[in-house]
Amino acid sequence: MSAAIDTLPEISSVEASSAAARAGLLVGDQIVLVNGVVPRDILEWHRLVESDLVDLQIARGRDTFDVVVERVSGEPFGVAINSAVFDRIHTCDNHCEFCFIYQLPKGMRRSLYLKDDDYRLSFLFGNFTTLTRFTEADLERVLEEKLSPLYVSIHAVDPHVRSEMLRNDRGGFSLRWVRLMLDNDVNVRAQIVLCPGVNDGHVLESTLNGLLEQFSELESIAIVPLGLSRFNTESRMRVQTPEESSLVIDLVEKWQHRFHSVLGRQPIHLADEFYLVAGKEVPTADFYGEYPMLEDGVGLVRSFTDAFLGRGPELMGRHDGFFASVDQASPTDYVRPVNPAMETSLRSARPVPVSLSVRSAVAKRPAIVSGPYGAQMFRDLLNIAGFSDISVVEVPNQHFGGNTGVAGLMTFADIQGALRAHGRENVYLLPDVCLNDGVFLDGATVGDLSKEFDIEVIATSGTALRQRLDAARKENSRD
Repeated sequence: MSAAIDTLPEISSVEASSAAARAGLLVGDQIVLVNGVVPRDILEWHRLVESDLVDLQIARGRDTFDVVVERVSGEPFGVAINSAVFDRIHTCDNHCEFCFIYQLPKGMRRSLYLKDDDYRLSFLFGNFTTLTRFTEADLERVLEEKLSPLYVSIHAVDPHVRSEMLRNDRGGFSLRWVRLMLDNDVNVRAQIVLCPGVNDGHVLESTLNGLLEQFSELESIAIVPLGLSRFNTESRMRVQTPEESSLVIDLVEKWQHRFHSVLGRQPIHLADEFYLVAGKEVPTADFYGEYPMLEDGVGLVRSFTDAFLGRGPELMGRHDGFFASVDQASPTDYVRPVNPAMETSLRSARPVPVSLSVRSAVAKRPAIVSGPYGAQMFRDLLNIAGFSDISVVEVPNQHFGGNTGVAGLMTFADIQGALRAHGRENVYLLPDVCLNDGVFLDGATVGDLSKEFDIEVIATSGTALRQRLDAARKENSRD
């Protein structure tokens, strides 16, 4: 099954004085052909426009015409394209009982219900793929164009367990593609969604043993907890207890030592949630290396904490993959396009920055708005840094329920309820990670929230928060 998206890529911006501008290309022009080829995605687009002479067929309104773009060697082409995939997203044909998409309430934005399993989005944006729809042609393109790293959902190595978890017979043998990619120097970052009573315990032991024996070249292995909403209908799915989280930590530490003794390195990392639920301190920064799975909730607490305390660099919002390598080439040519499946995984990967500050005439003390997991971190962090007078407003997630506790899944209604209970004496620092172009998951806007409260949207960053609190302290000292 495929989901239709834009049939033609559209120009979203044109750099002044660029080759594209000289050729007369305009915002809103749609690309029909590039050098006689219909580009399938942003990867093919960039490859096709690399030459100094590019023949385009453009659709503008009801007219279609040819444009030749000539550029000086090394000059950027000069346009940004609106999306990353132009043909059709490879949608997911698994039916995983732990899939969060199946646990969404009705009536939310349509894009939230799209499940992708597209290796191109894996490379471009870090979306995870199970490889059950992967083909020989896909492998050929990955190797030819060196699409690395790719992000692969493992869950279990045993073919029967994996196919059962994916509810897809192809899941039992699709990990063969991982072996072929590793053999051809493609970096693979793996993920295991841990479901209590299903793939933890002895199954997790077997999986880690299988990864060590069969896929020892994996760059990283992230183990993340099952996300459960109150709309879950699968009887086997349940929230992990603190005791179970503690057992997982102990088991994984054993295998981390084993990987290190065999390989001289250890790629396995647990998501922060395991430590928070178990009531244990997250590992130190040196344990995470280059933080390869930061966007999967692995090392977020440590990275944020160290940046806030000035002990380490700011890593939040870091770009990996294709766009990291080309973003510096031109301010327009490589503007990061919209991920057509960015809401599919419902994770706090890359928030769209929103600039909004609604300040009252009388300076108010800031208060931090966060989900339960973030609130737990902030309370300890603020005490350590001498900001014990700063309030933390914990927002219970009534909308999704279950064990949903991350800031990225906070909704307008839940935030509004929490702020009403807290009062109007503060200016509320709202993390941008819960917004997409100023819109919450339940459809309301940050502007709607600012009608009732003093709201300041702030980057989800330890450095940004520390700077804001330092500024508030100086402001209050002058009063």
